[in-house]
Amino acid sequence: MTTHGDPAIHTGSPAVAARTGGAETGEDPAVPSDDGLPVALTGLRAAIDAARFPLALPSAEPARQAGAGLTAQLDDYLLPRLARLDAPLLVVVGGSTGAGKSTLVNSLVQARVSAAGVLRPTTRSPVLVCNPTDSGWFRQGELLPGLTRTSEPSEDPGTLQLVTAPALPAGLAFLDAPDIDSVVDANRALAGQLLAAADLWLFVTTAARYADAVPWELLHTARARGVVIAMVLDRVPAEATDEVAAHLAEMLAARGLGAAPLFALPETWVDGQGLLPDKITAPLSAWFGRLAADAGARAAVVRQTLDGALAALHSSVEGLADAADEQAAAANALDERVQAAYRGAERTVEQGLKDGRLLRGEVLARWQEFVGTGEFFRTMEARIGRLRDRVVAAVTGRPAPATELRNAIESQLVTLLRGVAAEAAENVYTGWKAHPAGAALLDPPLAHPGEDFPDRAERLVRDWQRGVLELVRAEGGDKRFVARTAAYAVNATGLAVMIAVFASTAFIPTGLEVATGAGTTVAAQAVLQAIFGDQAVRTLANQARDDLLARVRELLDAEADRFLSRTAAARPTTDAGDALRTAADRVEDARHRSGLTEADASALPPATPEGEVR
Repeated sequence: MTTHGDPAIHTGSPAVAARTGGAETGEDPAVPSDDGLPVALTGLRAAIDAARFPLALPSAEPARQAGAGLTAQLDDYLLPRLARLDAPLLVVVGGSTGAGKSTLVNSLVQARVSAAGVLRPTTRSPVLVCNPTDSGWFRQGELLPGLTRTSEPSEDPGTLQLVTAPALPAGLAFLDAPDIDSVVDANRALAGQLLAAADLWLFVTTAARYADAVPWELLHTARARGVVIAMVLDRVPAEATDEVAAHLAEMLAARGLGAAPLFALPETWVDGQGLLPDKITAPLSAWFGRLAADAGARAAVVRQTLDGALAALHSSVEGLADAADEQAAAANALDERVQAAYRGAERTVEQGLKDGRLLRGEVLARWQEFVGTGEFFRTMEARIGRLRDRVVAAVTGRPAPATELRNAIESQLVTLLRGVAAEAAENVYTGWKAHPAGAALLDPPLAHPGEDFPDRAERLVRDWQRGVLELVRAEGGDKRFVARTAAYAVNATGLAVMIAVFASTAFIPTGLEVATGAGTTVAAQAVLQAIFGDQAVRTLANQARDDLLARVRELLDAEADRFLSRTAAARPTTDAGDALRTAADRVEDARHRSGLTEADASALPPATPEGEVR
């Protein structure tokens, strides 16, 4: 003969340790509710769906798992149960590997409906057994809609095998779940999903393993959710029944589960069909028979479990909302580091235009040459100078001083832009690398400016220089002097305005830096002021400076977007946390209005007709 669950031979007579919550009440099974609760739950589900946790924070993966669990519970249990409060009571049979769950289910329904054996894991896909009159409810798929219904055994954990058993009273169904400590990840996950869809947990453990940590973690979860629980202590040696049952009862009471009925089943043989003797399962069968016959007791179970699950939503959603807030805060922190780095780059450029640093070196030398050679005045005073300059340039092969000055200005500006862009990219890269969410978004090229940055910087400066000439042309359009000298005066004046942009005085530099060309510089300023007026010259310089800074800002913004586009793609909804809390508050308000908070499991039938502990 085979044995119950494992090869050990079972001996002894039945013994039952029982505790009960009260007598039958005959209470109306209907649970007061209103449209507010389903609507609130639907809104909560939408808020959970909308919450995203893309950034690599320590709380992200737990939040994703918690969100998936909450969504599954809403779909698998809460919404369908609220829609059909009078549906058959679903008892999910859970427990550790080899606890004898399948053998117990088979014995209770008096048919071999679920595979049992010594090889583990045995139950790969769940088996639901019900009275034939109740099969329609479970076959419709409203409960556990994600599991495909089948009438045949399957090793696919995504299926739910439906079996009918006439010996099982109507109004009651058993679901044999995979092992909670299965070595197969999918089995463990499915066991948790099924337990979350239970109206009542029938938790099976053994005399050898009742103190294991894994079952108690799940029992703690069940208590937090307010799930109605009944305990089966299986394979208890006859001589240790009282001692082991008493110890388990103490452990249950110490953890707030003292009201759970406790049934102790002794070691015994199984028959040729793999079923336990009737006398062994009789107390448990009788208890379920009384529960099935008492609509009020079943309603009490539904009320308590449903209310407990709803009450537990609030704290679970609060944790989800906190994680959503962390996501938003992390995205903001990453963005702020980018913005700070590139704002600093803009300030460096702006300061470079104020402190005269751009007038040093090549630019200053070319400016002094441009003014000192007299080309400035020649181009401002007469066209004849252009012929001589062309001749000189053709003979010597050297560009005219104006071209050299323009090139020096371009080179100096591009060098400054490349420097500030490189520093900003390095600062952001370093800062993001130190942040868990930022590090996950980085690629090595981000540590430097974009490959095309030098070209874009050069194009910016050239476009700005052309813009300065347009400003001068527009400002001097009605001046007779500019009209006479045409483009030559515009070019010379434009170069002077560019130099003015680089000077702290908002015009041509003075002091020791340009001492060698001071006389010519002052004269040049006098000529420009005579043509345009002192205020007009300053306005031109300010307009040119503002135009340059605007172009620089646009250039650096494009560089910052290399980082910001990554946070934008991963950014969660900014108000996801608030939306989750609001949705959870609405569910809680609707729960109190529904009357479910008055749920009381005291209507459960006693473990024995007399309610005595034997």
